[in-house]
Amino acid sequence: MSKIPIAVQMYTLREESAKDFTGTLRRVAELGFDGIEFAGFGGLTAKEVKVLLDDLGLKAVSSHIPLEELENNLIQVIEDQKIVGSGFVVCPYIMPERQSEEDYIALISFLNQTGEILRREGITLCYHNHDFELERLSDGRTVLEAIYEGTNSENVKAEFDIYWLTKAGEVPAEWISRYQNRTPLIHLKDMTTDEEQFFAELGTGVVDIESVLRKGEEAGVQWWIIEQDASRLTPFESIEISINYLKRKLKQY
Repeated sequence: MSKIPIAVQMYTLREESAKDFTGTLRRVAELGFDGIEFAGFGGLTAKEVKVLLDDLGLKAVSSHIPLEELENNLIQVIEDQKIVGSGFVVCPYIMPERQSEEDYIALISFLNQTGEILRREGITLCYHNHDFELERLSDGRTVLEAIYEGTNSENVKAEFDIYWLTKAGEVPAEWISRYQNRTPLIHLKDMTTDEEQFFAELGTGVVDIESVLRKGEEAGVQWWIIEQDASRLTPFESIEISINYLKRKLKQY
């Protein structure tokens, strides 16, 4: 049985968190999750979040921190992550107005420098992809390839999102193999079988999740993270289906 623990990305539960952050985390713990990937602290301080996590037996896995906050508020980010006990900071998304080739070149330099600062503080920087990073630059490489080739592998790790890789026509397991031991965090989500290619609960769609799970141990994956950007069910129903599927499958590996 795989020993890789399971977390949930709190963006999935953004509406529930806005109403009752504490109650939302409690329900996450009840569903059997081991950890939390944050998308903000729900108006609580880092110290308050740490107390809540300890009470619920949950671990702070990582935090999605907007690029602008990494650029302008890195000292506070580091302090907060240390307080809650999070070992990872993730750059989650690049705004459309910053997706030119010139912007990407600047981004690669920034990620490398910021990753080095974070590493000295005992925190690992990861980059989370969508599908637009699979577009080609003028030299023929994808943006995602350029990011990982242009940064030190100790400074910048991957948080591959297998839904977005699949949507871009890629094979997620191949990316995990290519960047073996550089993929501590993996976002697990599925895709509907219809033309809409909507987000789906794990095991209900077309994403080759099993080949990803088989790669986990050898690739050095430290956390499986369930995320559902949007759902046709309630978010709690969605993540319950996904974690139950994932736990069943992980018993096989």
